[in-house]
Amino acid sequence: MARRLPPLRALETFEAICRHGGVARAAEELGVSPGAVSQQLRLLEDHVGRALFRRTGRRLELTAAGKPYFELVFEGFERLRDAQKLLERGIAGLAVSALPSLMVKWLAPRVYGWQQSRDFIDLRLEGHHREDGLENGTVDFRLTYGSRVVLHHRSAELFVDRVVPVASPRLAAELSSPAAIARLPLIHIDWRPDHPNGPTWDDWFAAAGIAPRLPAPERLYSLSGVALDAAVRGEGVALGQRCFIADDVASGRLAILSDLELPMPVPYFVAWNDATIRKPGARDFLDWLLGEAMGFR
Repeated sequence: MARRLPPLRALETFEAICRHGGVARAAEELGVSPGAVSQQLRLLEDHVGRALFRRTGRRLELTAAGKPYFELVFEGFERLRDAQKLLERGIAGLAVSALPSLMVKWLAPRVYGWQQSRDFIDLRLEGHHREDGLENGTVDFRLTYGSRVVLHHRSAELFVDRVVPVASPRLAAELSSPAAIARLPLIHIDWRPDHPNGPTWDDWFAAAGIAPRLPAPERLYSLSGVALDAAVRGEGVALGQRCFIADDVASGRLAILSDLELPMPVPYFVAWNDATIRKPGARDFLDWLLGEAMGFR
């Protein structure tokens, strides 16, 4: 016969101690005294019949048995926290996650208008690189790039983006010809190893028939949005994706330096699951999103 599980409060206390690395901060999170935390820990260790921590002075370190135990307990409480988030969002809420630059530079500036005429729908936007959330219900739609889409059951292609050279209007005014771009500070974007890179400056110069530039200090970013912000500040020239630069070009913060554009190697996608599409507003949001993407195809 399986032994009964420990009291939930004791497990919650143990998980909090491990996350915070000590009793005091765990007590603060749980709203109890440090003595009460220590009491719950003793209760748990008595229940499981072994020590979960080594006590070295005022420090606590997980034992060999405590480490795998914490990993599984933490996973269980993460699922409980996900369930709570799901309830708090309510039935008329949608959560959308996207790669950070795609969220900040493309989706966020556009989705406000869609929600204004649908104020009965709560909308949460998350920018991160993780591809989880659709199956456990914490995220309804995921905007992603390239082969990562195979991790999801339902998806549709949004667009294959293109890159063009962009700079601040001040730097743009200094250019006498496209060849002069090679003499300006170049801003590079490198997404590896998570995603395949877009066209590089070497690719663009080769396509433009411009001789390689002399070696010079170069600046490298892993986020396109941060690289484009540097270009807005006048720190150099970047190869900006059309979907990321549209608003900055329209507002005059960036200027396109050449009509020569190169395609990205793979498309952007939107993914969802079967439960998502049955939620209020979900089909409407998906149709709107695909319509917005048509302008970048």
